Amino acid sequence: MAEATPELLQLTRKDFVSDQEVRWCPGCGDYAILAQMQRVLPELGIPREQIVFISGIGCSSRFPYYMNTYGVHSIHGRAPTLASGLKVANPDLHVWVITGDGDGLSIGGNHLLHILRRNVDVNIILFNNRIYGLTKGQYSPTSLPGHKTYSSPMGSIEQSFNPISVAIGAEATFVARSVDRNTKHLAEMLRRAAAHKGTSFVEVYQNCNIYNDGAWFHITEADVKDDNTLILEDGEPMIFGKERDKGVRMNELRPEVVTLGNGTSEADLLVHDESADPPALAYMLSRMEYPDFPVPLGVLRCVDRPVYEEEILAQGRAAVTQSGEADLSTLYNAADTWVVSEEDSVPIERDVVEEEIETDIPDIIPGIGGEDPIDPKGEFERLVIDPISTVKLHTPEFIAPRASMLEAMLLMEEKEAGCLLVSEDGVALQGILAEGDFFVKVVGSDIDLATTRVEDVMTPNPTTMRLSDPIGYALHLMDLHGYRHIPVVDPGGRVVKVVSFRAALEFFTQLYDNGANGS
Repeated sequence: MAEATPELLQLTRKDFVSDQEVRWCPGCGDYAILAQMQRVLPELGIPREQIVFISGIGCSSRFPYYMNTYGVHSIHGRAPTLASGLKVANPDLHVWVITGDGDGLSIGGNHLLHILRRNVDVNIILFNNRIYGLTKGQYSPTSLPGHKTYSSPMGSIEQSFNPISVAIGAEATFVARSVDRNTKHLAEMLRRAAAHKGTSFVEVYQNCNIYNDGAWFHITEADVKDDNTLILEDGEPMIFGKERDKGVRMNELRPEVVTLGNGTSEADLLVHDESADPPALAYMLSRMEYPDFPVPLGVLRCVDRPVYEEEILAQGRAAVTQSGEADLSTLYNAADTWVVSEEDSVPIERDVVEEEIETDIPDIIPGIGGEDPIDPKGEFERLVIDPISTVKLHTPEFIAPRASMLEAMLLMEEKEAGCLLVSEDGVALQGILAEGDFFVKVVGSDIDLATTRVEDVMTPNPTTMRLSDPIGYALHLMDLHGYRHIPVVDPGGRVVKVVSFRAALEFFTQLYDNGANGS
């Protein structure tokens, strides 16, 4: 007995309208796009809990608030990145990315390119009003050269992006264009995008009636739109015009607009093929711009290619088949880890050091340089061979964690210590309190030294070294982290000395002086 076909989920437009007040400027083209999205989604029969809208920053990016589905209002330009991760983590989700010409093509341009080339199964709707609306009228990546805005009062000098050309150049598998005022056409493009397997990219010409009103009037006004737009239909000749008496044909390698009749017929016109691959035809159409050509609206490209998240999951299954289920603990303890004890360590051979260590030493240490009287190669060996036990180390001074900062300051002054080691019993090291902590954390702060405890200011769990560690390692840690004092511990972890930056400098200054004097 054949299985019954699942009944299509019955939803209406009202099911996709959220309880949030729609807060776009009155007359904004975003309202039309929102209305058509809420009209189309019920037809798909997809549960609302499986639908996610992800946006970046901009007027268009308020979209998720107005859809009664899951939604993420993310950061500027990163919606494609978030959508990619979400789709890979849960391929059953129906993911829409809502972006604008500013959000998607400026800071988000790189992210847009990579989601298109990867062919992640998400739907991208790019609202193009050729302006930054949310930030009050600066020119955007799609603003035309010469366009005067608040950020280009003398006219923009930049070449503008063509979003459709960018998408086709990035090997997008579905590329379409529509316009906010042609609601029937817009709804059909949203349906086609939702049905496509892979990344679908739909550019929607959208009017910003506050900062760039009329940017698309040449293709939206009733008296001119038919003569200025070319509605693409797969397998049909490219005919347009109020009287359907104009068309597009090829003249050698260039498209040209012709009038039908007088020897020119439909047979001479280009026939649209949205599945043509390579996408030379689609790219050529994307470059047809007003006023020289009618503006193409419809699906410019629709091809099949492997889907990113499916390929990732297939690789994972293949890896499990080949190597078995992964175990994180086993990975952490794999054979690529080992322990080398001090007794087993092998001294560095002198000739190896001379071959492998560069001689371009920074000027941090006096006497190390290209024209200094000491052989720089030999002195660098001292960095990597001589242990810090050869440096004048300091006897550690301890203080209890609950002692006051006033006590700590007096102890530092009495012992002339650059740091105090914080320990309850003088054995277990809990933190370090250095001179710099007073300047960074105390001076200028409204704290009472008599009541503030050391444990509130100290650096907990400080980095330590062993007596056998090379001097160069101490200098590396000091330079990397800004340390001036590092506790030195014995094999049992008990603090025995403190190495200071000043002591290391004194060590090398003495070497320099001895070398300069020939001793």
